[in-house]
Amino acid sequence: MSTESLTRPRAAIEAKTLRQDRWWLQPLIIGIGFAAFVVYSTWAAFNHPIVAGTNHRIFYADPYLSPFYSPCFTTGCPPEARWADLHIWTWLSPAIYILIFPLAFRATCYYYRKAYYRSFWLSPPACAVAEPHKTYTGETRFPLVAQNIHRYAWYFAVIFAGILTWDAVLGFDFGGSFGIGVGSLVLLVNAVLIWGYTLGCHSCRHITAGRINNFSKHPVRYKFWGFVSKLNGKHMQWAWASLIWVAVSDGYIRLVANGTFHDYHHIF
Repeated sequence: MSTESLTRPRAAIEAKTLRQDRWWLQPLIIGIGFAAFVVYSTWAAFNHPIVAGTNHRIFYADPYLSPFYSPCFTTGCPPEARWADLHIWTWLSPAIYILIFPLAFRATCYYYRKAYYRSFWLSPPACAVAEPHKTYTGETRFPLVAQNIHRYAWYFAVIFAGILTWDAVLGFDFGGSFGIGVGSLVLLVNAVLIWGYTLGCHSCRHITAGRINNFSKHPVRYKFWGFVSKLNGKHMQWAWASLIWVAVSDGYIRLVANGTFHDYHHIF
């Protein structure tokens, strides 16, 4: 590189970007997707009436429990899925106390940060596109400094993934008999997607073998790190699939509970 090219001033380009493609389409779609999930999850969190003719709330359709309300600890929970009956908390939707933990994990996720920074804050909206902000402080000041809780929120995410896996197991228990229903498969897929997203997290990759300098001395951790790294390569896909499917699971269970859908199942 010549000395002239190093000292030459940057071109005064007033255009926001020179890109000719539809660079705005991806952040727009992501923004709509996030907004749709926020609207649905907020509605679902506060809409939990008792189903007519039963003592169960609409988030439970025997033997399926909505992931938005798991672990279940409020009136209307089935006995086999009830962790506690804390009437003192039922003045507010129990889903609020539950969703705060997976929400803390997802909101601070490295992929989700990139997605909503671009879609909602335009910081920047796309590569090679100028952002409207005059200054940049990164994640060093409040409130974005709170993004650093991600590594700790991961441990809670693992606990909730385990709880949702147990819910999937209960989804095959039809009055003490093993059976397979559409809802059973819905909850099973939900658990698999949650695990894929949780284990594919960048923090999990670091926890498994991020500090190891010599892989040959830690073969077990190295194999687990390799498995996690493969999941991490598709972290965006796992993130979206698990986000969408948790809403699908809740919606399906609600429709079965209120009689709109009939859950087809076979008991062995």
